[in-house]
Amino acid sequence: MDDASQSPASVPPAATPTLLVKIFGRDRPGITAGLFDTLAGYGVDVVDIEQVVTRGRMVLCALVTAPTARGAEGELRATVHTWAETSRMQAEIISGTGDNRPRGEGRSHVTVLGSPLTAEATAAITALITGAGGNIDRIFRLAKYPVTAVEFAVSGAEPARLRSALSPEASARGVDVAVVPAGLQRRAQRLVVMDVDSTLIQDEVIELFAAHAGCEAEVAEVTAAAMRGEMDFEQSLHARVALLAGLDVSVVDKVRAEVRLTPGARTLVRTLKRLGYQVGIVSGGFTQVTEDLQERLGLDFAAANTLEVADGRLTGRVTGPIVDRAGKARLLRAFAEQAGVPLSQTVAVGDGANDLDMLNAAGLGVAFNAKPLVRQAADTAVNVPFLDTVLYLLGITREEIEAADETDGLVTG
Repeated sequence: MDDASQSPASVPPAATPTLLVKIFGRDRPGITAGLFDTLAGYGVDVVDIEQVVTRGRMVLCALVTAPTARGAEGELRATVHTWAETSRMQAEIISGTGDNRPRGEGRSHVTVLGSPLTAEATAAITALITGAGGNIDRIFRLAKYPVTAVEFAVSGAEPARLRSALSPEASARGVDVAVVPAGLQRRAQRLVVMDVDSTLIQDEVIELFAAHAGCEAEVAEVTAAAMRGEMDFEQSLHARVALLAGLDVSVVDKVRAEVRLTPGARTLVRTLKRLGYQVGIVSGGFTQVTEDLQERLGLDFAAANTLEVADGRLTGRVTGPIVDRAGKARLLRAFAEQAGVPLSQTVAVGDGANDLDMLNAAGLGVAFNAKPLVRQAADTAVNVPFLDTVLYLLGITREEIEAADETDGLVTG
């Protein structure tokens, strides 16, 4: 409804007398209905309602217009207190004028993950929100296990400023913090693209192949040289793949069987697909593995390097364009275009420096159990070994995930 078409009763002027009715006590069915049945006798209009239940104790707040008849407000107060006492609840009624004050510009969802989430860390994060000019409007728990995840609705601080203020403190306190701008885009269809090695799966695929070729030490040496900056990704890829030359192609099936999904990977993909999201993977590894993962998980997109095969054996070479750091970002953009999703609505998840361009190109870049350089550069970091915690950053609760799985007779994992 347009603002111009709203009735005066639906949006009370700032000078309109209102009452904040607060009810608190042990939660049980019928309390909310009982309160509003009591208020209905005084012809008041409901302006706002908020209810929270924590460990069986409820707090119900109702903002209503004050009754206009002479003496009616006093009668309403007495009646509400009598009803509350009869219902074994407590009541508090505060007079005022108008609606809630407008929320400030710059609105964000701040998600905090902890295992555990300590009072000390919570105090530090909330103090920094205030210090950045933010006001906490609402707090909501998203999950209680395997991590505690809490979402703060914050107004009055620009998301970028808030993120830069919170990230260093989160790292120091051992918690993860994500700052996502509020708005309709959070509910829109998204594309989620993940790295594979040490993100979607627990393994490094090149190492699995090397184990079958008996050249683990040599592959590790090349990897270490690349990490020291002595060669770039493409050079290191060619050097490591060359060590696999002559390996029988039957080893591909063995490697596929050895691949271990990261805990929560199936739950993450299954939940995203239920929500209508599209999901893809990009890897500096090999299509011989990513194509199998795509089929097993029902992924929409997959891209990786391809091991060349001739006469039933690996040649020690790769074919086609190399999927490197720049290639991953390029593929993210290509997947987004194919999916019809704007880049601002993409989420990228990765752990290594090879993922940085992709994380920076996405609307939300998530560093998953990543190296310090990657954690610092990404929009947010997740440092617990459960991939489905990414769902909490999108505002999805653990209860919603489990309820959907129970409906389908599935086991979360």
